[in-house]
Amino acid sequence: MKRGIYIIPSIFTVANIVAGFFSLHYSILQNFNAAAWAIIVAILMDIADGRVARAMHAESSFGVELDSLADFLSFGVAPSVLMYQLVLNGMGKIGFAIAVFFVIASALRLARFNSTAVMEQGVTKTHFEGLPTTAAGGIIASFVLSYELFEQGTELTAKNIKLLTKKMPLFFDAMPFLMVLISIFLISKIKYSNFKRLNFSKPHSFQLLVLLIVSIILIFTYPQNTIFIIYILYFLSGIIGYFLRLIRLRKRE
Repeated sequence: MKRGIYIIPSIFTVANIVAGFFSLHYSILQNFNAAAWAIIVAILMDIADGRVARAMHAESSFGVELDSLADFLSFGVAPSVLMYQLVLNGMGKIGFAIAVFFVIASALRLARFNSTAVMEQGVTKTHFEGLPTTAAGGIIASFVLSYELFEQGTELTAKNIKLLTKKMPLFFDAMPFLMVLISIFLISKIKYSNFKRLNFSKPHSFQLLVLLIVSIILIFTYPQNTIFIIYILYFLSGIIGYFLRLIRLRKRE
């Protein structure tokens, strides 16, 4: 791992930190829609800094540490505060404990990632161990965006998948349980794809091209709902993959 500071990737990481702080600011003001969008911006900055660093061969120990601090703020603390302000504060000490558990799980997840990254330098892995903090933050932010469509009554005017938007109160009631579940999956060893196999400079199947085009169209047509669906599917992919591997293992035995 190289030493020193690479400016361009670090700019994206700092933008991630700024977006995370804006999310905290808007959560305190109870502008939950803006707080959730700030987390989405932080996710985009997090994706960009990693891609830019790899493209420029500018990965460094400083960048890894700064990125982890940014992720802890934007995908550990900010989503927890957002959910506490929106859902959990009405549950008293239990709600507070759930919010704290999420923050602790995020910190442990990032610490484990950093420690394994040092030990596995030069090894290309195709998966994460445990749900990434970025995905955990994305699940919460995208839920809030879809829920706000329902809460503000804009589901009648804004572009949305009405069947999903009408179910948002059910997700709202389930969010405390889902927060605990996400926290457990953060510190689990369930495998999640890191999409490193998805190299757009290499040939891919026609089905993948169609899937990407459909996803892009849906994001532009129903942004809040589509982002939520994508993150829920990613969350479920780890669970499905775990059981499929378990079934294959039992068949071999």
